[in-house]
Amino acid sequence: MYGSLEISTSGMIAQRTRMSVIASNIANVNSLQNSMGEYDPYLRRSAILTPAGDGNSPQGVQIANIEIEQNSLRKEHRPGSPFSDSEGYLMVPDIDTTTEWVNGLEASRAYEANVVAAESTKSMMAQALRLLA
Repeated sequence: MYGSLEISTSGMIAQRTRMSVIASNIANVNSLQNSMGEYDPYLRRSAILTPAGDGNSPQGVQIANIEIEQNSLRKEHRPGSPFSDSEGYLMVPDIDTTTEWVNGLEASRAYEANVVAAESTKSMMAQALRLLA
C-alpha cells in the first residue's frame, strides 16, 4: 500500500515541476536579454519524465532533466530593435502559448489524478486499520 502512495506522490512532484517549466516558457515568450542585459533570447525548456526506482520494478515517475531546446528560435522582422541585424531581423523565442497552455492543462489534470489516487490509497489504508483494530 505504501508503494502506491509513493507512486502518486512522485507523480505530483513531477507534474508540479513540469508546470513550473511551462510557466517559465510562457513568462519568457518575449525575453530577448539575459540578466546582464545582453542579447540572449530565451530558449524553450521541457521537462523529461522517466520511470523512478530501479530498472527492474519502476515505482512512479521522476524528472530526468530539464531540456533546453536549442532550435527554439525563429527569425522575426523588427527593424527598430537594437538587437536586429542590418536587414532588421532578429531571432526571438519560438514558443507557442497555445501549446504551452494545453501542456499546462494536461499537467494540471495529471496532478489532480495523482491527488485522487493518493486520497483513495489513504482511505483504503485507514479502512484496513479499522478492520484490524
